[in-house]
Amino acid sequence: MTASVRKRECHRDLWAAAGAVALFVLAAVVGRVINRAVYGSEGILRLGWPPLYAWWLPHVGPGTPVAVAVAAAVVVYGPSTAQRLSWRVLVPAVWTAAMAWTWSLALVDGWSRGVAERLTTSLEYLQSVDDVHDVGAFLRDFTHHILVGSPGIWPAHVAGHPPGALLTFVGLDRIGLGGGAWAAVWCLTVGSSLTAAVMVTVRALSGEELARRAASFLVLAPAAVWIGVSADGYFAGVAAWAIALLALAATRSTRVPRLTALGAGLLLGWAWYLSYGLTVLVVLGAAVLLLARSVRPLPYVLLGVLVWAAAFTSAGFWWLDGYTTLVERYYQGAAKVRPYSYFLWANLAAQLLTVGLATVAGLRRAAGPLWHAVRRMRREPPSGREALAVLVAAGLCMMLLADVSGMSKAETERIWLSFAVWTLPASALLPRRVHSWWLAAQALLALLVNHLLLTGW
Repeated sequence: MTASVRKRECHRDLWAAAGAVALFVLAAVVGRVINRAVYGSEGILRLGWPPLYAWWLPHVGPGTPVAVAVAAAVVVYGPSTAQRLSWRVLVPAVWTAAMAWTWSLALVDGWSRGVAERLTTSLEYLQSVDDVHDVGAFLRDFTHHILVGSPGIWPAHVAGHPPGALLTFVGLDRIGLGGGAWAAVWCLTVGSSLTAAVMVTVRALSGEELARRAASFLVLAPAAVWIGVSADGYFAGVAAWAIALLALAATRSTRVPRLTALGAGLLLGWAWYLSYGLTVLVVLGAAVLLLARSVRPLPYVLLGVLVWAAAFTSAGFWWLDGYTTLVERYYQGAAKVRPYSYFLWANLAAQLLTVGLATVAGLRRAAGPLWHAVRRMRREPPSGREALAVLVAAGLCMMLLADVSGMSKAETERIWLSFAVWTLPASALLPRRVHSWWLAAQALLALLVNHLLLTGW
């Protein structure tokens, strides 16, 4: 590639990023106009700072200097360190760095507001932990407390998810890890581990070089603003490891592929009892099997899923009944007034603050390899950049499916974490010589969001 072509490609990357910024600004302006047309501080959108569930509140906190230091270290040393470390050291190092980044961002809001009290509000799971005395009775009656007007109605987040989500926090409480602080630690730790899971997946399907190039971008993902601290971060971590194990089993990159496939099924099944929306993970799972050109793991994956389906169903909770009841409850609340026509595109605009400008530029770069992969799919399985393009395209497809469903009107910066993180590796397609600049853009975006806005989760 000549110097002029490289320069032209870099300019196109910048134009793609500028287009994403323009879309977000348009969503913010239109959102404010819509809200002002209806009486109330949050208007018809039920948002304080559309298209985000957030409020304008410039502030600093104890996490500020740490966050700046972590960002600077990763920008300066991250790319070279990712190339130098052995793989066995690199994966836990990336997870550790991601935890440091996520913790520091959470602490910008302070210990109480940013960590310990995040999961204790009236909408959250911890409000209902003490209401679960008998797990069997809880599961049998769970659906009866979802609709508005039901006796003992569940808080919004409990009602909006299968019972596995609340049971997680009940389990933590029963082993002595109750309260908001321990719940936050759990969600942040599991959530930040998705960086390692995504790296493992990319290596299995696209090669180690691209996984190493994606490492620093996974660490400094703006998504960390919402991973620390929300239960959706925990859900995203579980889902990411399910896909990682599936990739290892499908590519036979493990000595025990059948056991690994069973583990993938167990995690996937558990994910479906954490969040109804995670059923669209079948798109990503299908992409993994397609790239590996193997369906050998499928029976063991299905067996793992059936374990949870049998356990919950026999205990009295029928997943489909819970979902259909939730749909009715969903339109009893804010979804009843939130306009689908706005959120259909504003949801996508909000993802700019989750995935960052580098991912937008990387997705532009992925278009070419994706086209080549589709054209040659019948003749040979995609590899390298083409396989990575298929993987990130699957992540984007999951977001689009969730978007058109109408079950994600707002708050998608949190709800779509399990999908959005699979677009992050697209940044590995950017030229290595400009990685530090794009990493700086990622870090700056996350720092601005966390210091200028008070996010709801």
